[in-house]
Amino acid sequence: MSTTEREPQPAPAAVPGVPAARPLRAWQDAALERYFDPERDEPADFLVTATPGAGKTTFALALARRLLDTRRVDRVVVVAPTDHLRTQWAEAAHRAGIELDPTMTNAVGPVRADVKGYVTTYAQVAGHPMLHRARATAKRSLVVMDEIHHAGDGLSWGDAVFEAFADARRRLSLTGTPFRTKADERIPFVQYVDDDSPESEGGLRSAADFTYGYKEALADGVVRPVVFAAYTGVSRWRNSAGEVVAASLTDATTKAVESLAWKTALDPRGDWVPHVIAAMDERLDHLREHGMHDAAGLVLASDQEDARAYAKIVQRVTGEKPALILSDDPKASQRISDFAAGDQRFAVCVRMISEGVDVPRAACLAWMTSYRTPLFFAQAVGRVVRSRVPGESATVFLPAVRPLLSLAAEMETDRNHVIPPPPSVSSDEVDEGGLDLLPPPEREPGGPKEYEALEAQAEFAHVLHGGKALTGGALPQVSVDEQDYLGLPGLLSPEQTAALLSQRDAEIRRRTATPRAVEDVVEVAEPEQEDATWHTAALLRKEIHGLVGRVAAGRAMPHASVYSKLRAAVPGPPSASAPVDVLRRRRDHLLSMV
Repeated sequence: MSTTEREPQPAPAAVPGVPAARPLRAWQDAALERYFDPERDEPADFLVTATPGAGKTTFALALARRLLDTRRVDRVVVVAPTDHLRTQWAEAAHRAGIELDPTMTNAVGPVRADVKGYVTTYAQVAGHPMLHRARATAKRSLVVMDEIHHAGDGLSWGDAVFEAFADARRRLSLTGTPFRTKADERIPFVQYVDDDSPESEGGLRSAADFTYGYKEALADGVVRPVVFAAYTGVSRWRNSAGEVVAASLTDATTKAVESLAWKTALDPRGDWVPHVIAAMDERLDHLREHGMHDAAGLVLASDQEDARAYAKIVQRVTGEKPALILSDDPKASQRISDFAAGDQRFAVCVRMISEGVDVPRAACLAWMTSYRTPLFFAQAVGRVVRSRVPGESATVFLPAVRPLLSLAAEMETDRNHVIPPPPSVSSDEVDEGGLDLLPPPEREPGGPKEYEALEAQAEFAHVLHGGKALTGGALPQVSVDEQDYLGLPGLLSPEQTAALLSQRDAEIRRRTATPRAVEDVVEVAEPEQEDATWHTAALLRKEIHGLVGRVAAGRAMPHASVYSKLRAAVPGPPSASAPVDVLRRRRDHLLSMV
């Protein structure tokens, strides 16, 4: 490869009909310079570690545009962890002037001629790696692997990713946090170095080609500063002997007692959950009244049963119906998109919004779950740290238990995390071992209950910021109006947050006992914009299918015969692979037959 070819190219020209791309952030420019470093050959593999919310997608698409415009590659393939992220990637690519199809299944062969590539999932690659190999080698391809830690070598997903993309022209791997792994579970296309940390036990640590951590992103104003509001309280439960046990979340004596106190606090029938939801609702009031008019809160539950119960509590406490986003809902992806673009204050979810999902207006997170691994904590908190304008801040409401307080205190510390194996099935909620959930209570059929939650009270404990715990105290020489003003994003210091949360605690307790009247949610129409070709193609295929049915019924012909005549009249690939112009001509031909 010549030196001239390796020189960084100017920013790509604007694409007609596509909004101009925002200027790249300094770290994204620096990463591009590293990739196109004229002092070395351009890499076949490149790993970027950038903190959640920093803009990994924007960087990847900027690189893709550069490679496409300079004809280094002709196709882009993106591999994402979930189906919703496929759509999110395709929409972001459309805004960058790159048409990617997120609707392709393993039943479809060639990529449509009017798109530059497609978006798939790790599960789909594992289902048919040779198909994806054929697609990625039919043209010179850049393969972007989002959250690459989902592909562990020696496991089904890792083996499939290697088989599918080992011969691709270029590969870009992205992750939101550094990771380490065992020597026999290497992730494909990642370079490793020996990990000499005490907890590694002789393992390996990923060696990124470019790293952009939370501390750097915070200093650059790329992410919001995070304030952790910790809530304690006394939990009461009945053990297998029928004894009532009481313990504080903060003062639990043993890990076993702490786990049961934590589990009881999260029980929807107690008072801890509504108290914390009310506190988060008040924080959203401040944000919305003083600058962040669309501020939203996410409630993260452990399972779908709890999520449904928490949604009812949100409605009772706030008077507004939240968005309920569950993985078994076929409309889950659309619900996330609607929530991200809308004005609803709350969304209750399990893991659908934990990794990679982009909801920039989300500024508060309620940790109503027993998940407690460092990786999941960083990914979930990353949903509320994406900065839009200077001065915004994020608040995470969480139980005051040692495992979570330790993770919060280390938020600004670069860590290497152990990556659990990918789940053996495609559900978004089965990877419980990797999430280190609290163990469920054991029950014997017909025997006494091992554990029964009774009640839990909530009480503000402290605010954790920058590794320091700040308890609530008085705010001298600050009027009520000034306290309201302090809700302006960025002007509310951690000390003031602690004082205000403490002062409002008693009022919140009274408020949760009085349900609010439910308000109707008014949906605001979004301005129309040109649909991406994949979306237009999907609508046309649906329209063609309906017209074929009408023609078949009107002429007493089998559907297959109508499709055969249609293909003869309007030649081209099957509908699943046909470009938009061919689909439009077939639709028009069918309309003439009706």
